[in-house]
Amino acid sequence: MKILVTGFDPFGGEAINPAIEAVKQLPNTIKGAEIIKLEIPTVFHQSARVMREKALEVRPDVILNIGQAGGRAELTPERVAINQDDARIPDNEGNQPIDVAIQADGESAYFSTLPIKAMVEAIRQAGLPAAVSNSAGTFVCNHIMYQSLYLAATELEGTKAGFMHIPYMTQQVVDKANQPSMSLDDIVRGIEVAIEAIVEYHDQEDLKVIGGTTH
Repeated sequence: MKILVTGFDPFGGEAINPAIEAVKQLPNTIKGAEIIKLEIPTVFHQSARVMREKALEVRPDVILNIGQAGGRAELTPERVAINQDDARIPDNEGNQPIDVAIQADGESAYFSTLPIKAMVEAIRQAGLPAAVSNSAGTFVCNHIMYQSLYLAATELEGTKAGFMHIPYMTQQVVDKANQPSMSLDDIVRGIEVAIEAIVEYHDQEDLKVIGGTTH
């Protein structure tokens, strides 16, 4: 099995991005699966071009995208990506699309094809906070999740895809009062056990456990 794991470069004035820092530290093999690591730019469409080029080259069984969600305290696999770019801030090349469809011929939304509840349970069993998220936002994180699922639906039949948000790294919140964070070691461990769940459940249905929210 091949798993392509992507991580974004720094954005929004941050000097580092825990997404790519954590991806770089993942083992090259997890539960027998080859881990292919890829840095992608925090840029609408360019991120998808870089991801697509690599995915078509290596033909992965799974695409897992990792992104920073400053303000979240948990590792959060995303349930759904919507066909909409609506940028609160510009990306790293100054693009700021507002209410623009990501793919004109794409579905209104694509649901993750990863075992998101099994991933959450694996992370929690490793002693780390985790929860299912029902919104990947409308910035480049949602964009790359949508594009990965669109790619799987149109060009990489059989490939599963999804996204997981991670908190700030500890050193990022030194000047951010009351913001949750997590050590890089814990973020790496959380991603690793999430990938273990992806491998274990690759040919199985996801867990049927409570993961919803009231709001």
